Amino acid sequence: MKKEPQQWYSSWFDTKYYHMLYKDRDQTEAKKFIIKLTQHLNLPKTAKILDLACGKGRHSIYLNNLGYTVTGADLSSKSITFAKQFETETLKFIKHDMTGPLGKKYDAIFNFFTSFGYFNNDQDNLNTLKAIRQDLKENGIGVIDFMNVEFVTKTLVPENTKTIQGIDFKQKRYLKDSYIIKEITFMDKGEKYHFEERVKAFSLADFKALFSQTKLSLLEYFGDYKLNAFDPKTSERLILLFRP
Repeated sequence: MKKEPQQWYSSWFDTKYYHMLYKDRDQTEAKKFIIKLTQHLNLPKTAKILDLACGKGRHSIYLNNLGYTVTGADLSSKSITFAKQFETETLKFIKHDMTGPLGKKYDAIFNFFTSFGYFNNDQDNLNTLKAIRQDLKENGIGVIDFMNVEFVTKTLVPENTKTIQGIDFKQKRYLKDSYIIKEITFMDKGEKYHFEERVKAFSLADFKALFSQTKLSLLEYFGDYKLNAFDPKTSERLILLFRP
């Protein structure tokens, strides 16, 4: 079942297999990161936050538990349907394509866990940043949590197999045409599935160029979830803080 590359993020994210494969993400690390980040930003409890590409809403829920009014937005209908069970007066979830603005103003917009750079068309990446800029208040803050491309390409595991609930997920990773690509192949109930993840290999210099084109000001950047200094050779993450 081959999924076309231009649709990979909408088709793959809406499957149960995506959530099976990534079910072991570190929840404790995510909570600590959010606490560290919100303290660093000194966000008041009255802040309204947009969690862009929120998935099933785990970061949105953590943020709301800290006292913030949060909107989680994601393209995946199934993820949003799941997340809506956690809605309160101060926590809402909506289906939304991040290449366009929501038309509301937020004190902070967060884009976590390498949820940027999915598009084949570079203009869509620019449109996403333009939308973020438009939805931020004048003194609002944007955060993009991305991979450190230099480190990732250097440490890329070409192939491995992960077995979950009796399903052998065969994963193949490589760099091609400035994209980091992961092919995922497996059998379930006699049917063969093939999905592909594609993320543009944006470096810090690339982001600086994108911010310049979209009139966003880069404030600072970090290399991990503890907000340590960024080292292009050794840092696992590239966490960027910016303003309109």
